[in-house]
Amino acid sequence: MQVLVRDNNVDQALRVLKKKMQREGIFREMKARKSYEKPSERKTREKAEAVRRSRKLARKQAIREGLIAAPKPKPRFAGSRKPVSAPTTSLRTDTTVPKV
Repeated sequence: MQVLVRDNNVDQALRVLKKKMQREGIFREMKARKSYEKPSERKTREKAEAVRRSRKLARKQAIREGLIAAPKPKPRFAGSRKPVSAPTTSLRTDTTVPKV
């Protein structure tokens, strides 16, 4: 796995590396190899993963065929992960109401 560091920006390169490792499943494999897994536990885990994959495939196919409704897409914010709110500070420092 290779990540290019541009303009000495190591933080961005680390983020890209972590994302690539996550996509490849390296973190999941490291967690699984941390301790011994009995063969019987391995078989049950692999069966459960196969069931999960087949259900996901069947669900996607049913959505494509129009048998079930597609889930609503999550809202995405442009540019950042959090929505940007307007500043809450007021320019006026005088809080007294003038008498007329």
